[in-house]
Amino acid sequence: MVLFALLLVAVALGATDLPGWVVAVALLAPVAALALLVVFPPGSLVVCAGASQLAALAMDDSVPPWSVALAAAVGVVSVLAGRVVVRPAIPLVVFAVGALVGGGVAALAGREWGAGPFVLLAAVVLPWSVGRSIRQQTEVARLRERNRIAHDMHDTLGHELSLLALRAGALELSADLAEPHRRAVAELRSGAAAATDRLAEIIGVLRDGEPAPLRPADGSVDELVERAAAAGLAVTLETDGETAPPVVDRTVVRIVQEALTNAMKHAPGAAVRVRRVTAEGRTVVTVTNTVAGGGPGTGSRRGLAGLRAGVRAVGGTLRAGRRGDVFEIVATLPHGGER
Repeated sequence: MVLFALLLVAVALGATDLPGWVVAVALLAPVAALALLVVFPPGSLVVCAGASQLAALAMDDSVPPWSVALAAAVGVVSVLAGRVVVRPAIPLVVFAVGALVGGGVAALAGREWGAGPFVLLAAVVLPWSVGRSIRQQTEVARLRERNRIAHDMHDTLGHELSLLALRAGALELSADLAEPHRRAVAELRSGAAAATDRLAEIIGVLRDGEPAPLRPADGSVDELVERAAAAGLAVTLETDGETAPPVVDRTVVRIVQEALTNAMKHAPGAAVRVRRVTAEGRTVVTVTNTVAGGGPGTGSRRGLAGLRAGVRAVGGTLRAGRRGDVFEIVATLPHGGER
């Protein structure tokens, strides 16, 4: 706003030899355009277009400094308008009409017809495009932050809620548990499962319905399996081969985490087998568990969709589905395949 005020002062000081009404229009037009941004942004662009043509008419054999200052003030407002006006249809119509009218007025006044459209382009169209670009970049940054929050919730809260439900289920089956306590534990397990479903809905809202992309998970496969086993999940881990590259190892951790979460949520009490084999420049991770009824994967499947996207990002493939009474996730991750 300081720059805007200084430009208006430059217009007032530089246009002292002009009629009073011209000076008044040159000063009031940018101010009116700025005020219209709050109540009617398209109208602000109309005023900017008209003010740019006034500056163009002043540019004949020479370019008066006040006209440059006026064009610059209009440019400042146009940048702000670009950050406010969402749909481009109306601004494009304003620009087209402004170019035609400016060219026609210049021709009738015996001036170079191209001066009006040129000043309109330099003082209004291009600044408006800059403002629109700034707004789009801001929106992209906001969406990325929402995606990051959604993914952190999915990776941490989802897994912890599943472990909580599993621990409650194991406690519920304890033989020496009093019936009132058993009912309380059953309610706790039911609440944890409901919270997991609610979390999935919230993640969908944060991501506008899109699956969360794969990102490195914390810890290691061994730690994930140990935590799940301590919570009561019947899980075994088999590893074979050399150490995988860090990007592949992080992807394996994320796959195992998602598979364990699915098993705990959709197949409680099922035996889970995790197998990781690294050889010949690739790592194959397989997670299987027995299922009953619908089995895992009958929910939103956002987790598996996110896994597929992440596995593709490192040049790998992922297959997930049911084979008889077994649900299986198989991911093949080539080393050095990140794109």
